[in-house]
Formats: sequence, structure tokens, C-alpha cells
Amino acid sequence: MLNLPTTTSDLFDRGITSWGKRVRQGELSFTETINSCLLRAEDLERLNAFECIDARRALDTAKAYDALLQSGTDLGPLMGLPVGIKDIMAVNNLPTTNGSNANTAHLSGSEGPVVNALRAAGAIIFGKTRTVEFALGATGVNESRGTPWNPVDMNTHRIPGGSSSGSAVAVSAGIVGLAMGTDTGGSVRIPACFTGIVGHKTSVGKWPTDGVFPLSPTLDSIGPLCRTVADAAIMHTLMTGEPVQAKTSVSGLRFGVPSTLFLDDLDDKVTSDFERTCKRFEEAGAIRVEMDFPEALEREYLFPDIVGPEIISSLGVDFFHEIHADVDTVTAQRAAHGLTVSATTHLAAQARRKHLSRKAAVQFNTVDCWLTPTCPFVPMTIESFEDPAMHARGLLASRNTQPVNLFNLCGISIPMHQSDLPTGLQILMPDSADAKLLATAQLFHTLLKQ
Repeated sequence: MLNLPTTTSDLFDRGITSWGKRVRQGELSFTETINSCLLRAEDLERLNAFECIDARRALDTAKAYDALLQSGTDLGPLMGLPVGIKDIMAVNNLPTTNGSNANTAHLSGSEGPVVNALRAAGAIIFGKTRTVEFALGATGVNESRGTPWNPVDMNTHRIPGGSSSGSAVAVSAGIVGLAMGTDTGGSVRIPACFTGIVGHKTSVGKWPTDGVFPLSPTLDSIGPLCRTVADAAIMHTLMTGEPVQAKTSVSGLRFGVPSTLFLDDLDDKVTSDFERTCKRFEEAGAIRVEMDFPEALEREYLFPDIVGPEIISSLGVDFFHEIHADVDTVTAQRAAHGLTVSATTHLAAQARRKHLSRKAAVQFNTVDCWLTPTCPFVPMTIESFEDPAMHARGLLASRNTQPVNLFNLCGISIPMHQSDLPTGLQILMPDSADAKLLATAQLFHTLLKQ
């Protein structure tokens, strides 16, 4: 997918299943996989995707799994797969920074069920990936601990999207086969969009969030960043036990295109890619339904009035005041809003969110899914952020994704570009319809690659 200057090959460009087939056919071992990924990480160190890499433990585990597989024990599709973990998620024996220079590891707690499940499935924890400070930011910029370099352009430093920036960069660059992210207002879908990969925002509560920094317990979810929708489906089945049934046709599928907000002020490339994508689906037999849900505009005040107080609650008022001056500028500003929100305002925002969630769910009585651009623009250059107008536009990276969290929907971003800088297609379905979402997205992804 990317023309990166490395001495190693991308082992995961066709997804987890293709890589696993090579291992089981004897073309590649788990140890060779980890060694290749370590070399690739070294070649691409300038991408700044990782907070730390657990090289020795990863190699030791790979050797043990090679012996286990040779003995006839196969733990499944994730066995021996190098995985990155967003650094707001606790991992035993590895540090947790939460993207901050402040000592906040205790707020994430101990290793949680998602990392436990990955280990039980045979995945190899390759390292901790960089994140926006406290996961509160959509561009991927982190003044405190560094901003990863988006590998879609090796000549110019472009934003990777946030807050799961390092996870997206590591997957997009082929350093790991899969990485974990979290999504509170778009933090899986935005970096997936900007780096040209797949990102699944799971339904809140589908995956347990123990062992994760609590940015907003109301809206937080964990999800994978990966190369194919099939990879996301593997993770879904691992975490829920629910299989994803393959779809063979989109004929008759009704996709709604909400106009207000989601189609406003798009880059020309985003508009053209989106319209071409919708036309491709219509040619395959899907039916476009023009619709509107103007309540999406309410995200501008609902999101900060919910998330702001919740992150202040997680950090503690006194501690936030203590570290405020050293926190990333944008993160500090967004979190500080929580200090100004009264209990009455917060509760009113929560009540409105629940009302809008019910209202949004009703829209799916007449359509199977919503389709929107994931982000309104292509990944900007870091240098352009020096222009106040461009910086303000960059902060709108989450404009199309935040309503999804507020409306309690599940969603996924898949690549919809054919060339040049990446753009993403956001596919949305009701709460807990993740298996159906993944099945539909897999078919859409296949159509777009034809």
C-alpha cells in the first residue's frame, strides 16, 4: 500500500489471514516474523510510532509459539501475531504514560481483559504505541511526548490523526499486524482514515474497558486498527464470541446519506471520493437514500459538556491544576472546559444524549446503514498548523465522528481513495449491530478494491 524506504517487506499488507497462511505453510515462522518487524521498526524509527518496544519478550514468546505450532497446537488466527497496544492501556511489565509526562499510570490500572484475551489467543505484545495526551485529541499532535509521522507521505510530516496515532502509524507502515486503539469521539476512525487503513469503533460496552485510562466512561470504547475488515472481524469474534457472517451482495441494501454536518465544507478530494464510492455501491445494487439528522450539529456543545467533566473527574481537580501548565496545549484547553461545567449542565447533556440516541436508532427503520466521509479533509501537514485558520480546521478532524459516539452507534472507517492522500468512508449502524456492520463493511471494502 505504501512505498516505504525499508530493507524489510510488509508481512501484513494482505491482512492477518494471509500472513497466518504463510506461517502454517512453512514459508515463515513466528520468530522470523518478530525479527522482521523489529528490523522494520528500526528502519522506520523516524515514524515515532512507539513509546516502547518489548523486543526480548516478543522474541522469546515467538520461539515458544514456533515450538508449540510444530507440536501440533494451533491457538488460532492471532497466534504469533505482533500487536501494538495504545499507551493508555495497561500491559504487564511495560510502562504506561497515557501520552503524558505526568505520572498517571495508576489511573489506567492493571492489565485489562482485552490485553488478556489477546495473550490467550496467542498474540504477541510487540510494544506500546504513542497517543495524544490522555487520548483527548483528534489530530494526533502531542506536544508532550511527540507526534508520530504519518507514513502516507515520507517527505512531509502530516498529522496521523488521533488519539490512537501510534497504533495507526504502526499498522499502516506494516510494523505490526494489528494494534489496539480507543474511541471516545473518533480516536480509532480518524487515524484509520488519515493513514489509509481500517478502524472499528465498537459499541460501548461490547468490549470491557478495564485497564484503560478513563477519558469518558460514558463514551469510551476499545477497537482495532488493522489492514482489512476481516482482521477487525477476527477481533470482534475473539472479544464477543459472535461470528461475522459473510455477505455476498449489497443488492437492495439501503444506505442513508445524512446531509447536515457530515457533508459540509469537505475537501474536494473527500467529496469526489465519497460520491464515487456511493456510485460504486449503487452500481452493485445498493440504494442511496437522502436523509437528514440535523441534531448532529449538537455535538459541538454536547461532547465537551460530557467529556470535559469526566476527564477532570478521572484526573482529579487538584492534580489537573498541578500539571496543567505542562500538558499539551490543545488537550489542556479541552480538559479545562470540564472545570466550568456545572452538574446541572452535565446531567442535561447526558439526558439529551440519551434522547438523541433513541431518535437516531429510529432512523435505521428505513435504512440499513449510514454512510459519511470519516473526516472532512485529507491529512494536513504539521507545518500548516502554524496558520491559525488551518489549525482551527484541523481541530475539526472529529466533526463527523463525534456524533456517532453521542448517538450510541457502532461504526467503522475503511479506505475509499484510489490514489494520492487517503480518505475514509464511515459506515454506521445501531448499537450492538457490530457483526452486521463488519459483514457489510467487508463487502463494501471488497467492492472498492475491484
